[in-house]
Amino acid sequence: AGAKNSSIVAGALNLSTGANVDLSITGSGNALSALGLTGSTGTGTAFTASRAASAGGVSGKTLTFTSFNGGTAVNVTFGDGTGGTVKTLDQLNTQLQANNLTATIDANGLLTVSATNDYASSTIGSAVAGGTIGGTITTSLTWTNATTPTVDAVAQATRSNLVAQYNNIMSQIDTTSVDSSFNGVNLLNGDQLKLVFDETGKSSLNITGVTFNSKGLGLAGLVQGVDFIDNSATNRVLAKLNAASSTLRSEASTLGSNLSVVQVRQDFNKNLINVLQTGSSNLTLADTNEEAANSQALSTRQSIAVSALSLANQSQQSVLQLLR
Repeated sequence: AGAKNSSIVAGALNLSTGANVDLSITGSGNALSALGLTGSTGTGTAFTASRAASAGGVSGKTLTFTSFNGGTAVNVTFGDGTGGTVKTLDQLNTQLQANNLTATIDANGLLTVSATNDYASSTIGSAVAGGTIGGTITTSLTWTNATTPTVDAVAQATRSNLVAQYNNIMSQIDTTSVDSSFNGVNLLNGDQLKLVFDETGKSSLNITGVTFNSKGLGLAGLVQGVDFIDNSATNRVLAKLNAASSTLRSEASTLGSNLSVVQVRQDFNKNLINVLQTGSSNLTLADTNEEAANSQALSTRQSIAVSALSLANQSQQSVLQLLR
């Protein structure tokens, strides 16, 4: 919708303030009276005139948009702003925002409805995006067809570079998941691990591996010119990355819990080994100083015993000689 400029026709002064501002004139009482204008008191120095609907106006008209990129369909009625009607641009934008649309009015009163930045690559009214216009206002005002979004070559070049970087990271994730093996077991590539804690095999822990390549994390390579093309496409990728991050944190928590169990059992087994080794040492290892003293004492006792036997034998021989 447009607005006429102020003009003088056949000696008549026509004043126009455009589509957004009410008419307001200030001056002396004589000046207003000369123009046939009076203030609120008849002699006031200020004159105002509110805008009113004229022939071809939009008051009472409806404007509709079907769902645009999954947004909420719009159905508004223009009026004085009461009873749910729309009067101001802000009120109109409040209705359009839920449908991923926004409206602007230029200095000439031209109303333009466009997609929000999140869906800047979508065409309003297209078969893919939706957003077909309707309502009784379409018969009162002339509407042009939606134009195809203009491609920003510099921005798209930057986004294409980001797509290439993203795809490279996906390749690194795939390579890392395959290379994360130890002793032939790769818990990030779907392998299973069984840990046995005692000699009978009755105490054990089974750890189930996961497949955490890019596909297993719900991620996939991006296509230049399709992904990262606008905020909405970027947000979809970010949502998948956040989901993958949550999955990784959950699995890290599970592996951390298993690690705690293994560490507790490892500490227990180490302590048990130390106790058994100490007991074994007490049973098999001797104190050399103590045993040397015992050996010397035994040798001394044996020497004394031999000497005693020798003396006894000599005494016996002496007695026999006396009896002869």
